[in-house]
Amino acid sequence: MRNLAKLFFYTSFSFLLLFLYYTVKELKKTKQELLADNRLIVLEQNLEKLVDKLQKNVNAKSDLKYILQWTNPKNVPFVYMGVGQQVFIDRKCKYTNCFVTDDRDYLGDVTKFDAIAFAGTDVIYMSRYDLPKKRSPHQKYAFTNIESADNYPVCTNRFNNFFNWTWTYRLDSETKWGYLIVRDAKNNIIGPKTEMHWMKLEDMDPIDDALRVKLRNKTKAAAWFVSNCRSRSGRETYFRNLIKALKPYNLTVDIYGKCGPLKCDRNKEAECNDMVERDYYFYLSFENSFAEDYATEKLAHGLQHNAIPIVYGGANYTRFMPDGIYLNARQLGPEALAKQMKHLIDNPDEYDNYFRWKKYYSYHRKYESPETDDYCGFCMLLNNEEMVKKTFMPDGIYLNARQLGPEALAKKMKHLIDNPDEYENFFRWKKYYSFHRRFESVETDDYCGFCILLNNEAMVKKTSIYKNFKQWWNPSNRCP
Repeated sequence: MRNLAKLFFYTSFSFLLLFLYYTVKELKKTKQELLADNRLIVLEQNLEKLVDKLQKNVNAKSDLKYILQWTNPKNVPFVYMGVGQQVFIDRKCKYTNCFVTDDRDYLGDVTKFDAIAFAGTDVIYMSRYDLPKKRSPHQKYAFTNIESADNYPVCTNRFNNFFNWTWTYRLDSETKWGYLIVRDAKNNIIGPKTEMHWMKLEDMDPIDDALRVKLRNKTKAAAWFVSNCRSRSGRETYFRNLIKALKPYNLTVDIYGKCGPLKCDRNKEAECNDMVERDYYFYLSFENSFAEDYATEKLAHGLQHNAIPIVYGGANYTRFMPDGIYLNARQLGPEALAKQMKHLIDNPDEYDNYFRWKKYYSYHRKYESPETDDYCGFCMLLNNEEMVKKTFMPDGIYLNARQLGPEALAKKMKHLIDNPDEYENFFRWKKYYSFHRRFESVETDDYCGFCILLNNEAMVKKTSIYKNFKQWWNPSNRCP
């Protein structure tokens, strides 16, 4: 009813404006003497502007991408989205035509939404009765989560073949929720990605004198900002062992936050960051859990503020940083880590080498630019026609012989032949999709594709190789 009322209002208003506009036109024709009256001309111009504005508004309304928050809108990341388009407007996104709501009746039917988003922190508690009862082929189901999979695992098969997109910290998600962005010296975004091609440290120039002076003035070993004192990663235990290993070197780690004696008001974040940059050699980037690609803002603090990050997590950190600019606590162990910290403090020239990257790369928070903002990214994804159209063959239009087995397959075939209504359901997809042979178009032709690849400068310059071709190509258990 709400949409019907809106349509009636816009239609009526449009007709009223058009009526007034053409009335003025006729009035001009029949009463030439009134042309001298500038007020009539101004009125006509204003009506023309109003009609044009209304038309643009109607077009904008029809181009809206509707996002339904299926789970609790007060949980992250939904809590920062608000209602309507405002979040995309406020963040100066390239696309602002996405409309957010948690009202399942807003469009009268949940199948009319372009995307239905499910927060991962709620998904783990959902039964099949909590899921949508019907689904349209055009809409995308998106799994969203900024929390570690180790803290919020999805341990059910219920969501296999359920989500079209993911919006998470994982680098293989369709749109990424992340904590940092890597740019090169020309300010191009280059990472993080699953495969990075960093310059080798030995090929980088030494640091400049201004940075060297800053590094020489540091006086304290390491800082750790932490408020979660009982983590799944066991970082607290590692930390206690590290403190013991540092003691013979007369070094320690200063703890800020709820888990330690020191305080630095995070509402005055700039002051805390200045303190790290001025005083500390190292910054502990200890994650609360281990998960692939889970590297949070803790990593950015050290990188952005001239303190070598000491990482403790489950990520492959070469996806985020070049080797030789950080210390990996899990790989080293507490005693070797303490020894390396002491060595670098006592050897400033070696310590300086950990910052040679700063002439070639820079680290930024994602929210600093609309180009990388997480919420802008989700709306951009909905405006990417290729991604919206991208789909595998939907479930329910084919039979899988390997999964069913011969007896169950035969039974299913007989059932469908005897039940024509059910058989017809296997062809409902034809209104929404079509399948083609690749050679039917030069756009998808295999031979054309190989030539296109050779003309793709980015791919030609890419120096990656298949590290484990045997594993990539062969079916599991195929080779001895």
